[in-house]
Amino acid sequence: MTKQKVVVADGIDMAVVVPPALFSAEVKKPPLMPNGYITINKKKLLLQNLEINGGTRVNAWVESMRASSPTSNRKRTQDQSTWMDRHPSALNMFDEITNASKGKQIVMFLDYDGTLSPIVDDPDRAYMSDAMRATVRKLAGCFPTAIVSGRCRDKVYNFVKLAELYYAGSHGMDIRGPSKGSKYKKSPPSVLCQPASEYLPMIDEVYGLLMEKTKSTPGAKVENNKFCLSVHFRCVEEKKWSELAAQVRSVLKDYPKLRLSQGRKVLEIRPTIKWDKGKALEFLLESLGYANCTDVFPIYIGDDRTDEDAFMVLKERGQGFGILVSKIPKDTSASYSLQEPSEVMDFLQRLVDWKRHSW
Repeated sequence: MTKQKVVVADGIDMAVVVPPALFSAEVKKPPLMPNGYITINKKKLLLQNLEINGGTRVNAWVESMRASSPTSNRKRTQDQSTWMDRHPSALNMFDEITNASKGKQIVMFLDYDGTLSPIVDDPDRAYMSDAMRATVRKLAGCFPTAIVSGRCRDKVYNFVKLAELYYAGSHGMDIRGPSKGSKYKKSPPSVLCQPASEYLPMIDEVYGLLMEKTKSTPGAKVENNKFCLSVHFRCVEEKKWSELAAQVRSVLKDYPKLRLSQGRKVLEIRPTIKWDKGKALEFLLESLGYANCTDVFPIYIGDDRTDEDAFMVLKERGQGFGILVSKIPKDTSASYSLQEPSEVMDFLQRLVDWKRHSW
C-alpha cells in the first residue's frame, strides 16, 4: 500500500491510500500530476462545490438546487439558436466528427442516466431499452467503450448487462474492465481502480444518518453508490427543498472530508479527493495504452454537471469531443449536443455503420 499525497492550495495535506498495480485485479494508482502531486485549488473547489459549513449556507444550497434543476415553466437564460450555433447537433455534424477522427482510434465514454436511459422519477427504474442495449453492444464491438456514471458500478452493470464494456461507477471512483468478449481488453484480470477505498466506512455511516434525517421529507431518496451518496429530490415539492438542504447540511457539517456538489435534481456527496469523471477518462485512456498518444480520439457523451469534468479534460487535451445531451441551453465545455437518449442511440448507430463501412 502506498500513500498518494494530495496538496491543497493553502498548504493542507491529505494522504490518500492507493494500493499499487497496473491493469490488474489490485487497485490501480491514480495518474500523477507533475512532481508526483495532485493539486487541489481550495478556492476553486469551494466555488465549484457547495460549502458544508457556515450558518447561511442553506439558502445558497436551495438557490443552487433551483439553478441546476430548472422547472419546465422557467424561462431559458440563453437564446436557443445562439446556443445551437456554439454547440451544434452531433447528428448534423456527424461527417465533421468522423473526418476529425480519421487515422485515430475512437474510444467511447457514455454517461448512463439521461444519456442511455431517460430521466425517471424513481432512479431504481432507470432502465435502458433493448434497442439501446443492442446498439451499445454493437458499438463496443467497434470501439473500446466505457460507461461512466455517478451510480454504483454494480447497479449500472445490472442496468446495462453488457460484459464487454468498461464500467466506471461512483463518478469514476470504482472502475472495472470487461469480463469477457472485448478485443480491446489487454489481459486478464480486469482493470480495477478504487482511489477512495478508505472512505467506505465513512460513506456507509453518513448514508445511515441521511436515511434517518431525510425520512420526514416526502419524496426524498438517498442512494448509496458505494464510494459516494446521492440525495434525490426529483419527487420533493420545491417548497420542501430548503428543509431537505438543512437536513443534509446537519449531517455533513460533521464530515469535512466529504464534499457536496449537484446534478439534475440530486445532491451528490463525495470524498474530497481530486477524482472525478475527467480523471476516470484519463485513467481508462492510460489503461488502454493511449495516455500520451496523438492517434486517439475520445468521445464523451453525457447530460449532467458531473460530465463537465470529462468535457473539460477533452478540451484541455485537444483530443476528441464532448457531446452534451440536453433540450435546453446550458453552460458547457462540450463541443456538440444531442437532445435526448433517442438521438444518442441514432448517433451511436451511425458511428457503428460508419466504422463497418470504413473497413
